[in-house]
Amino acid sequence: MTIANRYVKSRYSIPPLQIRWDARHSPIPVAEVRGSNRHGTSGLEAPPWIDTGIPGEPFHFSEQMRLLCADIAAKFEPLRHVDVSRIIFTFTQARNFRFHGLQARVTPLRFQGGELHRVHRGVPFQVQQFFQDQVEVLYVVSFCLPRFLNRDFDDKFVTIFHELFHISPAFDGDLRRHAGRCSIHTKSQKKYDQEMTFMARDYLNGGADPKLHGFLRLNFAQLRHRHGKIVGHVTPRPKIVPVRSTPRSSTVHV
Repeated sequence: MTIANRYVKSRYSIPPLQIRWDARHSPIPVAEVRGSNRHGTSGLEAPPWIDTGIPGEPFHFSEQMRLLCADIAAKFEPLRHVDVSRIIFTFTQARNFRFHGLQARVTPLRFQGGELHRVHRGVPFQVQQFFQDQVEVLYVVSFCLPRFLNRDFDDKFVTIFHELFHISPAFDGDLRRHAGRCSIHTKSQKKYDQEMTFMARDYLNGGADPKLHGFLRLNFAQLRHRHGKIVGHVTPRPKIVPVRSTPRSSTVHV
């Protein structure tokens, strides 16, 4: 995370230091994922043995992803440190319907080492704090839809492990950092992806519940055809805010 690409100076307004949601009065916003109908609906019936919930009811991508990742963290030892109660799973709308491009990203809500504040050119900065039901959120994991859902099953699982493995073993709001210059993906992106493939296979072969990951066997059009629409959480991307020009009590209840 760098200050240069996360903070844009404005003479008119400074973002709040905190953004809060609560399930009863101001839940995290939910939006529908847009997709193309240019190929019609012929042949979009999903195999009936793949359980994705009640047909005709909106499919909540974020909630299903949260349940899946909670199961991964509970059953897969290298990711036991991941606490999904402090992660918001969101989606970002793909700008086009190309197959390649951004699939997912994990956004940390702390600087390196889990630090909340950092001084840059003499100015103290803070990462915006997100709270959900009084619980402070440390990461936002976003998936680019519908693009992510249109990958094949193995690619989807590798992408999920790719993002979860980025989370620091200390679960302190920072990313996992490797030795050397390429601290995020190591020196070899290919080797990193291969390692994620092995991890995903180990999880799937270790008693993973098909009811939790069955939706990944369908593409976007199949899911939408079965459920009518696909929805998910949407949040602003956390910003880096100059502390000296904003009161510490600055909070927005969305």
